[in-house]
Amino acid sequence: MPLNPSDHEWKKGSAELLVLSLLEGQPRHGYDISKLIQIRSGGALQFHVTSLYPLLHRLEKQRLVEGLWVEKAEQRRRRYYSLTLEGRKVLRSKQKSWKDFVAVISRVTGIEHA
Repeated sequence: MPLNPSDHEWKKGSAELLVLSLLEGQPRHGYDISKLIQIRSGGALQFHVTSLYPLLHRLEKQRLVEGLWVEKAEQRRRRYYSLTLEGRKVLRSKQKSWKDFVAVISRVTGIEHA
């Protein structure tokens, strides 16, 4: 179920959390991150790689992720991003903030979190 266009702001606000979360388990390249967001959200969230790369570059500049160019036979060169130690700390903080936010919204609205 695609998001309502008015939901764009909370999508934008959660982008860092989504990307850092997907990098927690293993290094990934931008296209892989984009596809995983789409697949895991059942198509509700879509991040085009052209909007994802500026975010990855910003996270790299902040030293939350580290990029490494990788060349594989018969494939074009890709930049793989991995979480740094500081990135893991920021991820934990963002996860806690998100969990707390959802709990507060649930209390106020009476909506149970699934």
